[in-house]
Amino acid sequence: MSSPHHADALAFLSCLQLADSFFPSGLYTLSHGLETCVQLGQVDGSTLAALLAEHLQAGFGASDSVALACAHRAGEQARMSEAIRADRRLTSVKLARETRETSCRVGRQLLNLSRRLFGQPLLDEYAQQVENGDTPGNHAIVLGLSMALLGIAREQAVLSDLYAFSASFVAAGVRLNVIEYRAAQAILHQHRPLLAQVAQEACTQHVEDIASSVPWIDVMAMCHEQAEIRLFMS
Repeated sequence: MSSPHHADALAFLSCLQLADSFFPSGLYTLSHGLETCVQLGQVDGSTLAALLAEHLQAGFGASDSVALACAHRAGEQARMSEAIRADRRLTSVKLARETRETSCRVGRQLLNLSRRLFGQPLLDEYAQQVENGDTPGNHAIVLGLSMALLGIAREQAVLSDLYAFSASFVAAGVRLNVIEYRAAQAILHQHRPLLAQVAQEACTQHVEDIASSVPWIDVMAMCHEQAEIRLFMS
């Protein structure tokens, strides 16, 4: 019989695997609107950190992180209805078409892989709902359900996704020649208190709290759809 320590270690390793850029979910092909900001000369090395903070507080952190926490709760309690409600609400607050479609495309890719790797009946049930068109299949929902079923604590699940988002954001900044890799690592280090705060708050919220209020970032994401040359999917 495995000990609680062993179970915690396995959950931690699963958390690392799902948050790793090596995991083929497609998250690291996204710039989250940053590519357009750079193309239009609206962001440079001195403002990138502030833009990430805005995203964490009023954008990704207020929408995807809360939705992930709701899905995690639904996974623990085997309440598919709550996961579907969170899924639909999350789609409704993603104003840019490209952002909505990318979230679902990455989510479905993660869902297919998670079902194959983890083999949980709840994931099969959710996948059927997605295939039937009853729920969108956003990445945050799939990740929340998967992490709950793997025994990963809710706050740790949200925090790891916030870190993965932040890492992909600053990595996009490096690829777009806005900052160099040492500055990117410094931003990740400096934002740790904010990540912890956002994760803690997300875990206390519910489906009706899923929201997003980053109009400038949304406009940049909408403009990205019209760009003639694009390095990133969003």
